[in-house]
Amino acid sequence: MLIGIDSRMTPPLLHCLARMGHGDEIVVADANFPSASIASHCTLSEAIHLPGLDGPAAIDIITSLMPLDSFTDYSALRMQIDGAPEEMGEIHTAGWEVLTPRLPENGRLSSIERQDFYAQARRAFAVVQTAETRPYGCFILRKGVVF
Repeated sequence: MLIGIDSRMTPPLLHCLARMGHGDEIVVADANFPSASIASHCTLSEAIHLPGLDGPAAIDIITSLMPLDSFTDYSALRMQIDGAPEEMGEIHTAGWEVLTPRLPENGRLSSIERQDFYAQARRAFAVVQTAETRPYGCFILRKGVVF
């Protein structure tokens, strides 16, 4: 047991976050996301599973330990809804509610088209698959630095 670590945190996820460096990205994917095939291209080639958590809960435990980046165009990305790129689904609003108070100074939240999301996810450090069932419930978080 460790003191101060959220009880929802798993050993594989904790190990992943500790290994990541500044600028590395982690995908928080919904239950429908092709996590195994996308993860096969990532630094960690096996998806990390959080079967009891939805997307915002996974974002919460990750960002409770991992700072978000403020040196690029975005700190986090959400997957856009096909045909409605500006529309925020319920899952996006819930994710942004968790992320907004954890943004560093000059941090930004943004979005990315679904097919571009898949391409970027293949270049991520790791993929975390959640039990999230709301459509387009996928995010990419970019690791920042601790000052």
